[in-house]
Amino acid sequence: MTIGAPNLFGLHEYDNKTSFFNGAAIFSEDIGYAIVLGFGAFFAVLTIMISIFDRKYGGANNTSEEFNTAGRSIKTGLVAVDVVSHWTWVSTLLQSANEAFTYGISGSFWYATSSSVQILLFGIVAMEIKRRAPKAHTVIELVRHRWGHIASLVFMYLCYLNNLLVCMILFIGAGEALLASTGMNIYAAFMLIPLSIILYTMMGGLKATFTSSYLHTAIIYITLNLFMFKVYFSNIYPLGSIGNVWRNLQIYAQSVPVEGNKSGSYLTILSRGGLEFAVLNFIASFGSVWSDQAYWQSAIAAKPKAAFQAYILGGLLWIPIPLAVTSLGLAVRAADLPLTTAEGNQGLVPVAAAYFVLGKGGVVLVLSIVYMAVTSAGSAEFIAMSSLFTYDIYKTYIRQNATGKELLYVSQGTVVIIGLATGGLSCFIYKMGIDVNFLFLVSGLMVSSTVPALTLMLMWAAVPKQAAILSAIGGQVCAISAWLLHTKIVYHRMTVRDTLQRLGPTMTGTVVSLLASALICTCWTLVFPDKTNDCQRFKDIQTLDGNLDVSSPRETLSLDAHFRCYSSVAMGLTVLLVVVWPVLTVPAGVFSKGYFGFWIMLSIIWALVATFICIFLPLIESQKIICEILKAIFLGHRPRDANHSSTIH
Repeated sequence: MTIGAPNLFGLHEYDNKTSFFNGAAIFSEDIGYAIVLGFGAFFAVLTIMISIFDRKYGGANNTSEEFNTAGRSIKTGLVAVDVVSHWTWVSTLLQSANEAFTYGISGSFWYATSSSVQILLFGIVAMEIKRRAPKAHTVIELVRHRWGHIASLVFMYLCYLNNLLVCMILFIGAGEALLASTGMNIYAAFMLIPLSIILYTMMGGLKATFTSSYLHTAIIYITLNLFMFKVYFSNIYPLGSIGNVWRNLQIYAQSVPVEGNKSGSYLTILSRGGLEFAVLNFIASFGSVWSDQAYWQSAIAAKPKAAFQAYILGGLLWIPIPLAVTSLGLAVRAADLPLTTAEGNQGLVPVAAAYFVLGKGGVVLVLSIVYMAVTSAGSAEFIAMSSLFTYDIYKTYIRQNATGKELLYVSQGTVVIIGLATGGLSCFIYKMGIDVNFLFLVSGLMVSSTVPALTLMLMWAAVPKQAAILSAIGGQVCAISAWLLHTKIVYHRMTVRDTLQRLGPTMTGTVVSLLASALICTCWTLVFPDKTNDCQRFKDIQTLDGNLDVSSPRETLSLDAHFRCYSSVAMGLTVLLVVVWPVLTVPAGVFSKGYFGFWIMLSIIWALVATFICIFLPLIESQKIICEILKAIFLGHRPRDANHSSTIH
């Protein structure tokens, strides 16, 4: 960037600036508190009201099963939206913009495709859960029934580690955005944000999470569409059209070329840094999904036929979010805004771009969707960690004869403790000088060793417990060793703020994590296979609050019949996104004006279609019960079949 030099496009207010923010906030501190407390209170009250109506008129039960699994009755549209919401971390909005800012088109493209295929492929795991363990509550419960208590404790450590890393990424990312924009005390932000999540999560459980996901995702889509149209179809100088952005990026690349990109351009898929990031993110995302109880929980909560369809749809609906955020990353370059690399690593690219294209109102919108992303994903993480404690610690080791009502109280209390603890942990980590970029890049190498064993747990009966345990722990140890060794050899020093979060060492550690664990698990299984057929133990899992909606024998046979077909769809889409699409883009080299226009229009159309589906599909699927509940509220009619209905069915 032309830091400290005249602006390339005549924006003289940015001439010779060495920083976009210069340590000064855009708003007063009061605005930060108003956003956190105001939005928090609004969405908490709204979600709690919906939960109350659901129980009063929709027949939802106040039980531990309902709290932690939503009665296993959620339909395709809402599960898909929930998956999108889970995966729309603060880093999706902040980090994907930073990748576009750093590497251009290739950065955001690889962020989108390398992070979406995990959702598509997890649909296969979701089907296996419905086929083999329809009454399951948590992933650790599956591990325990398959491989025993020691294995369950090992994977519980890794799952909790993943959940804590996710929460810290969420809270620190949002806190840094609030600090830069409003000057709000960042430690206050770390504690206040979880409080609003605690309120509606404790009240409504997993269903509140689904409701929150729907509301937040709809607003995020609408906001991102607005930003895209402002960047590409408005009168904002020097942006305002696809042609202007393309021309300015060409000019900017001549002054500040991207090292490792073809011709130094921001308009090419041929990027060494972008490809390295793709490898890291591809593997790390597998670890983040497979180790996160929130994704297993969504699969468990879905109706049998909806489980696979929702993950396929969710993966395709999520892709346009980082592609839409590309507009903000490119806008910073195309306007030559004096944003520093340090500010970019703090996740401030979209804040700077929003301020430029929409003024202070744009910053409020960015802070709002960042807050929605953190609360929606944070709610899912709180429920995930609460479920693990309730079923896999309290019910298993403390009170094996605990009633469903008792477990409900434990789940609610755990949500409170987890919320306060993760806020406090975020304060501690930030005080140590660790930022979002470090957590994002390191998280994959810490948890990706769980992927092979957890995948094979449902699909390969020969895997013994020793292979699962050693692959999980051994892969993590190898990954950390490779990460530190690479850093020491190449940079001769190890510092948290610099060398340890470089792309090369973290990519090495992440790749080693997956490969080492896969090698250990496969080789051990081939040499010492398990012949006890432990997969049948999944059938021993029982629900705690009566006969809830689980797979009937007929539905199970239907899932068996369609498993191969659906698996082929997931694999085909994966190959299309990570192989075919980028290969077809390579001949374009540096994008021409026409090709760039095609790329942007594809992103816009995809985002508009995704917005329409996410807003209306859940409503269409639920129209009957919504009408019945509205009649009950306004006309005094009692909804039919209230014992089996819900506003989000």
